[in-house]
Amino acid sequence: MNLPEHLAVRLRALAEQSGSSEEEVIRELVEQRLADLATTQPSEAPVPGRFVGVGVGPGPADLVTFKAVHALRRADRVVAPCTSVEAIGRAEAIVREAAPDVVVERMVFVMVVEHEVRAAALREVCERIVAYLAAGDEVAFITLGDPNLYSTVSSVVAGILARRPGTITATVPGIAAFQALAMEADVVLTDEQQSLLLLPASVAPEVIDEALADRTRTVVLYKGGGRIAAIADHLEAADRLGPAMLGELIGMPGQRVTPVADVRDRPASYLSAVISPAPEGIGPTP
Repeated sequence: MNLPEHLAVRLRALAEQSGSSEEEVIRELVEQRLADLATTQPSEAPVPGRFVGVGVGPGPADLVTFKAVHALRRADRVVAPCTSVEAIGRAEAIVREAAPDVVVERMVFVMVVEHEVRAAALREVCERIVAYLAAGDEVAFITLGDPNLYSTVSSVVAGILARRPGTITATVPGIAAFQALAMEADVVLTDEQQSLLLLPASVAPEVIDEALADRTRTVVLYKGGGRIAAIADHLEAADRLGPAMLGELIGMPGQRVTPVADVRDRPASYLSAVISPAPEGIGPTP
């Protein structure tokens, strides 16, 4: 096979690194390319007027599922939450890397304490999406993590259905941040004798204490970046501080995966999670 010199050099280097012949490397690359094409091409047409919430995972592009990429490429419009139309949101940044051919439209969400201000921004988003749906578009709405887990998708769906009853809605699951943190920190979330409880860190202190009191339960706390010191105090009181892990900005610039005890005196990002593994209840081992 005649290759340009720069490609021939790269091929020889790959062959040397892998210990394979150049022919074997070419065959493997062709097989991989064909497999990629088979799994990334949309297999269905968009459904007019359908709204699909698509989870794009916690951050790394390689944690976006094939099904999510299919949904994004199938949709007539892909919209993403952002804090400003001039700012690229986290979910859009993931899509740019995982599916750079997908065009994303930004819709502004307001994240402030005032309920009415947030509600007004949500109303505007829902009205814009309803207009697209009424025009016959399938709309995909991207969200960090999973659309059915602490996501704005549920609020958007409620707003759409209030304005356009009978709208077909669907979701495409995504990998949650706590699952990616368990991978990065090498933590087993549950064994066969254990349970798992996911809570927002903003719940009442007694709720956290009650959750941690069950030593057969793994407790995951979301969105606790500004509460790390208090979370560490709860963990210490329950004799669970040592194994607890903090994950911040998983797969993004500034990622940090560290024991909570090492950073209890420092605030973390809003996009953070804490895992307190269950101390007891591990099933039998071979």
